Amino acid sequence: MSSSWRSLLLRIGDKCPEYGPTSDFKDHIETCFAALRRELDHSEAEILEFLLACAEQLPHKIPLYGTLIGLINLENEDFVKKLVESTQTKFQDALDTGNYNVIRILMRLMTVLMCSKVLQPSSLVVVFEMLLSSAATTVDEEKGNPLWQPCADFFITCILSCLPWGGAELIEQVPEEIERVMVGVEAYLSIRRHISDDGLSFFENDDEIERGPGDKDFLEDLWDKIQVLSTNGWKVESVPRPHLSFEAQLVAGKSHELGPISCPSLPNPPSVPSGIANGKQKHEAELKYPQRIHRLNIFPPSKTEDLQPIDRFVVEEYLLDVLLFFNGSRKECASFMVGLPVPFRYEYLMAETIFSQLLMLPQPPFKPIYYTLVIMDLCKALPGAFPAIVAGAVRALFEKIADLDMECRTRLVLWFSHHLSNFQFIWPWEEWAFVLDLPKWAPQRVFVQEVLEREVRLSYWDKVKQSIENAPGLEELLPPKGGPSLNFGGEDGKENNEHVLSGELNSMVKGKTPVREIISWIDESVFPNNGLEVTLRVVVQTLLNIGSKSFTHLITVLERYGQVIAKVCPDQDKQVMLIAEVSSFWKSNTQMTAIAIDRMMGYRLVSNLAILRWVFSSENIEQFHTSDRPWEILRNAVSKTYNRISDLRKELLSLKKNISSAEEAAKEAKSELDAAELKLTLVDGEPVLGESQFRLNRLKSRAEKAKEEVVSLQESLEAKEALLARAIDENEALFILLYKSFSNVLTERLPEGSEARTLRELKAAQVDVMAVDTEEQPSSIMELDDENQRPQNSETNGGKTSSAYNVGEKEQWCITTLGYVKAFSRQYAAEIWPHIEKIDAEVLTEDAPPLFRSAVYSGLGRSINDA
Repeated sequence: MSSSWRSLLLRIGDKCPEYGPTSDFKDHIETCFAALRRELDHSEAEILEFLLACAEQLPHKIPLYGTLIGLINLENEDFVKKLVESTQTKFQDALDTGNYNVIRILMRLMTVLMCSKVLQPSSLVVVFEMLLSSAATTVDEEKGNPLWQPCADFFITCILSCLPWGGAELIEQVPEEIERVMVGVEAYLSIRRHISDDGLSFFENDDEIERGPGDKDFLEDLWDKIQVLSTNGWKVESVPRPHLSFEAQLVAGKSHELGPISCPSLPNPPSVPSGIANGKQKHEAELKYPQRIHRLNIFPPSKTEDLQPIDRFVVEEYLLDVLLFFNGSRKECASFMVGLPVPFRYEYLMAETIFSQLLMLPQPPFKPIYYTLVIMDLCKALPGAFPAIVAGAVRALFEKIADLDMECRTRLVLWFSHHLSNFQFIWPWEEWAFVLDLPKWAPQRVFVQEVLEREVRLSYWDKVKQSIENAPGLEELLPPKGGPSLNFGGEDGKENNEHVLSGELNSMVKGKTPVREIISWIDESVFPNNGLEVTLRVVVQTLLNIGSKSFTHLITVLERYGQVIAKVCPDQDKQVMLIAEVSSFWKSNTQMTAIAIDRMMGYRLVSNLAILRWVFSSENIEQFHTSDRPWEILRNAVSKTYNRISDLRKELLSLKKNISSAEEAAKEAKSELDAAELKLTLVDGEPVLGESQFRLNRLKSRAEKAKEEVVSLQESLEAKEALLARAIDENEALFILLYKSFSNVLTERLPEGSEARTLRELKAAQVDVMAVDTEEQPSSIMELDDENQRPQNSETNGGKTSSAYNVGEKEQWCITTLGYVKAFSRQYAAEIWPHIEKIDAEVLTEDAPPLFRSAVYSGLGRSINDA
């Protein structure tokens, strides 16, 4: 059938019906080659396109596709020549647009094509040398722009990444040329700047550890792996080499050459160099060429020590490629992840790789829900192994939760609660019952509390209570069981008065009284006699109570009666009071508090600045280190502000494209009209139609409409640009107020006289003064996890070998708050950098607390010396 060759190409190397019981790569290649040979004469273009698409999107199968192309080359050189040319065109386009994933994968394909005698080794070396030359020039202080080192590092990474797939062949066929490349790489490594992951570390302490000369960044580590690989004779277990089975045939094929390829030029350094200008451009470079993985070493080395260093790298590449290309197709993703073409087990490495992506900073490559679903599917695909490994990962991260970055901690809470909800909320909670003996601000206790709160959102209170029956004491950490809290305070009969007013308003709403009449009633009867506070409480709590049955009820109330709330709370001060009433009404339900405030911001009933002011009110500040409630609301407000700007930018891009198309259409319509009018002739001063009047009128109408369309789109563009400018101003005001609020509360609460310059010093200072008697501490220590060889005692709790948490409340408040300073700075760095001069002048002054400034700078990836 016509689609069989597609199925064979797609499923090559898999255990599948298309290939029957055999799983031998040689048999698969021969079967697929036979099918393609039959179809080439009448489906050449489709096969070429589909074959390249398979190689690009199933890169772990590239050795199989390369061998297949090599066999086709023996019989149809023209087809393979076109394929090589198409590969080169795609590669050049990827270089020009900075599409780093396509660059990396096509280089691997070209390497494998060289192994299959399809591509001249010298052509591949030319590509290597071009990238090497570009990288060396980039980091040259005089000739290049070292701020774009991320691009240069990426090019070198691409070269080194090809060697596990073709290093042996290159050494055999062009030893001098490849040796020249290796010398060039070594020279590049000697002049580039060592990359520090400060600000992107999973654990806070990692940022503050003195780095020794032996510490390697990602590229230096990869270079070491390649050196070991070279010493071992280029043997890589994790890379299939099916071309060797066909070597006697492939050697007869004609090797093709690549045409000229060029690297695009990079931006020039700032015309007026400064710490800020350099920081902005460096951030731009890091966004365009991000590091692909930040390794999260969860398990002890014994779990992966059997792997050769290069095999770990190759399997990580496979896993990341599958995650990349099967985003949106979770079941296929899990299926390919468990069926990689390697002869050893890699479940622990797979878990570490997925968690490293889920927790990657500043944000994961895909939405966290994707990784949640993939982990679920892997647990179902490998029921005997993967669930236990995931549980081991959770335990290991829980052990170090006190040091885990605040953003990572939030993601871990959201993932873990969602994961448990898909496995009947089953977890050995008795292992963590010891958190009840820790102070309420201890990170492990807060983590368990937040996981349980999120579980209640995903299920219901009684179900979650039932799930912790093996550790009934943990019920203390469950959120309150209860609904809305309708509370009309007051003394001396005022309470009754508020109830009466609420009843009247409730009747008006139920009777569908027009909004303007409700506003008149408030203006004439309620506000003059009761004042603002009572009026606001009655209106807000009554309307919230009417909308409390469901999310839909809430939306309906806000849509219909939002004008009433807006009338009562027209300015920022009153909006802060409004948010306080919402929080009071839903004090037993964090989720509904967050949803109600978020929806109110969506309807512009409250501003982002009002939300920020409320979050930093004294009541909420006291919860910063013990609850995620204020942080969730702040995250939502900042995220919604950012999303408005992002949406406007997308709309502007779309409008500009539409204007360009409309201008082309208008130009074309005008040309047609002009051409038709030229055919008019004059006789005795009167026009004689060379074209029918009907067609001429139609062309005039079309030209006018096209012109009107252009004008209309341009007006829309101007309106959107004005909205964007306003949104950017609002964003600037938001971040300045955010940083000022952080600076003020930290100035008040950082220990007086403390000389701590890092979080580690802050913790250590507290531990030193506490003099904890470890013998009196409760012995509720987690049992040894034999599966993951965890020590019974954790050393992360304030540095003492005990289940106690020895960091004081004041210090923990500071540590948590500084963690969020860093998290917000890092996540929204792209929006903060344009306003950094003003933020520096107004907030990050010499008077600001050093720890606060350090947290901001770390989040922005900015050197403290740039101040």
